[in-house]
Amino acid sequence: MTHVATLISGAGSSALDDAALSAASRTLRAAGAPEWLDEGNAADIAFDPGTEIDTRAIADQVRRELASRPIDVVVQPIADRRKRLFVTDMDSTMIGQECIDELADMVGLKAQVAAMTERAMRGEIAFEPALRERVGLLRGLPVTAIDEVIDARITLTPGARPLVQTMRANGAYTCLVSGGFTLFAGRIAAMIGFDEHRANRLIVANGRLAGLVDEPILGAEAKLATLRELTGRLGLKGAQTLAAGDGANDLEMLTAAGLGVAYRAKPRVAASAAGRIDYGDLTALLYLQGYRRGEFVE
Repeated sequence: MTHVATLISGAGSSALDDAALSAASRTLRAAGAPEWLDEGNAADIAFDPGTEIDTRAIADQVRRELASRPIDVVVQPIADRRKRLFVTDMDSTMIGQECIDELADMVGLKAQVAAMTERAMRGEIAFEPALRERVGLLRGLPVTAIDEVIDARITLTPGARPLVQTMRANGAYTCLVSGGFTLFAGRIAAMIGFDEHRANRLIVANGRLAGLVDEPILGAEAKLATLRELTGRLGLKGAQTLAAGDGANDLEMLTAAGLGVAYRAKPRVAASAAGRIDYGDLTALLYLQGYRRGEFVE
């Protein structure tokens, strides 16, 4: 067997059962017996794809077979399945919010800013000028508002800490790379337990946001560059890397990673990434690497 299909039930859905596994197995060439990673929640099916090596197309076929159930399906080679580097987006990936939208709410501009954020994440407008414009609307906001937002409004995505802690405990290096801001990313990276973080720097003057961001802006190219830099620095093969994100500025990074996962992502990103998670929480990224539930570091 050279490939594996991993099936993960949506949180609290109990959708993954023997019937679902049988249906999935029938769509896979030379499928082996399903193997539970977490009974009722996640399972592997090893198989041999023959000459069909389009893993996205195979996953889509299994997903169609299970269309009535909230089950995620990711197909990948078995080789180098456990990753040694994890690089991920922050907003709407490792946390449940977009930090800049929550800051804008402090000045009564959330609807306006959130609409721009959504368009940028869908790839409908360029990321860099959209970020400059949104940051400009925050001019004069006390920098203390950032701590207020983190404490009152920001929530970690379920599974974020077990994902990072388990990978680190097994020798992986982890990096939070965000098109957002270091004033958020530093605290959030520490809360989750990342090895390092990278993000944009807001300019602060006299304790207030100046409405400006340091150049050059960390966007899609910088995220890709981070993945490549860390891969080289750690002496890894590309196949040993994992990336996750939800927006258009993550797509280059996702495409370049050994396994790029679109997590609860915008349509363009979900359609393009090698893997997609629509229903599961972030522990899905551990199941994709073959970790069993009993191996998770909580």
